[in-house]
Amino acid sequence: MLSNDIITSLLIIGLGAVIMMLVAAFTRLSNLILSFTTMGIILIAITFQIPYLGQLFAIEIQPELFNHMLRFDSFASLFNMIFLVGAFLMISTGRAFMQATKFFIPETFSLILFALFSMMVLSMSNELLTAFIALESASVAVYILVGLNRYNIKASEALFKYLLLGSFSGAFFLLGIAFVYAEVGSTHLGDIKTYIALHEQYDLLIIGGILMMITVMFKISAVPFQAWTLDVYDGASLPITAFMAGTFKIAIFSIALRIFLVDYHGLSHIFEPLLVLGAVVTIIGGSLLTLAQQNIKRMLAASSIVHSGYLMIALASSGTDNVSAAPAIIFYLVAYFLSAIGAFGILSYLRQWDTDRTTYDDFKGFAHQNPLLAAMMTVFMLSFAGFPSTIGFLGKFYIFTSAIESGLTWLAVLGVLAAFVSIYYYFKVIAMMYFYPPVKQYNLAFSFTPVVIGIVALAVLWGGIGTGLITYLPGANVIIETAQDSILSLGL
Repeated sequence: MLSNDIITSLLIIGLGAVIMMLVAAFTRLSNLILSFTTMGIILIAITFQIPYLGQLFAIEIQPELFNHMLRFDSFASLFNMIFLVGAFLMISTGRAFMQATKFFIPETFSLILFALFSMMVLSMSNELLTAFIALESASVAVYILVGLNRYNIKASEALFKYLLLGSFSGAFFLLGIAFVYAEVGSTHLGDIKTYIALHEQYDLLIIGGILMMITVMFKISAVPFQAWTLDVYDGASLPITAFMAGTFKIAIFSIALRIFLVDYHGLSHIFEPLLVLGAVVTIIGGSLLTLAQQNIKRMLAASSIVHSGYLMIALASSGTDNVSAAPAIIFYLVAYFLSAIGAFGILSYLRQWDTDRTTYDDFKGFAHQNPLLAAMMTVFMLSFAGFPSTIGFLGKFYIFTSAIESGLTWLAVLGVLAAFVSIYYYFKVIAMMYFYPPVKQYNLAFSFTPVVIGIVALAVLWGGIGTGLITYLPGANVIIETAQDSILSLGL
């Protein structure tokens, strides 16, 4: 592994974003060509990222030039791969939707690459101010993507609400950095960890950590900072909603884990009660909110709040000497990522629908006309609910097991009860597809999108049962082992 090759994929995405911006400004290429060009750029970046998977390493990127601000390790490598694959799947599953609509202008693909570049920098950030700049850069690109459909009042409302609240929440992160610097005199992650180990008083450091936690909780839609979620997810176009739910949320956890496991691990006894409280109110509040939804897109948006609550259970558990909690978070992120990309991909493929018509009733009899798509949707709903034989089941198993190992058994029980409640709203979609007569005719044009969605559905199933069927092929065990190596690299 050569040190000058470690940021090749990052440079490819950054250069690709600039090229796509220039192409959009000076050419009149079709939406089809631009989307395939973007996917090609991402595929090239993926090929340079693959060799680093499964390796345990940690390298600072040009420390003299960047003043130790960027660090490429197994942790960043895994998250970068998730970002790249997520962006590729979002474009490929949303390809038919983008082709049928008029508001996916050429600049859209440049914005996707800029957001992807910023998320990759965020995962490599070894310094708080660098992380803030990367987070806000990615957020700005996502704000614009949310409001792409200028002729839709819901999209415009979602853009304004997300921009206003997102900018406000970002100020908390910046203020938190100021408190950290006032106490430590540095914003590098390693320096903060060292300061905690050598001092007994760190009041400003605690205040700064709480302020940064507020920003993280807003970005992951944790209660009570979730007010924006339903309107923004509903107002954004379906491919962009998939990008936000399946990729951007994971980017937030990349920096949250790095800060909590490196900087604030020594203060975990202070932050654990806050995380436990946040997990409880997020799971309960998110479940009640999801039960009230009649629009499937809004239901998936509300249920993402509950999934954030599950992740906060493991985050609270990782504050102890529990070595399984942090890898469980990464495994669950992968499980949720696959299910979200697949579910929103199917909704995108039914591109003649608008957000006002994606109700439960619209799925009545869907299986009678499109049995394969209905089977794929069933797989994703089962995975969301944590049904056995899906990767979602293993994800919840690892989360709840880590909580029990940390002495938070009651919190694991709450998570199990919430999973049982989720059966109602996820299985309701399945019941509508299979047990009711058709009420709508679906005239779907031929596309390779169902093939991509089918591959994602097989990955969801393989992640749940593959390892037990054929032991010599990679399965869920590879994901959890890679996640464990990524966490270990944080201490190198």
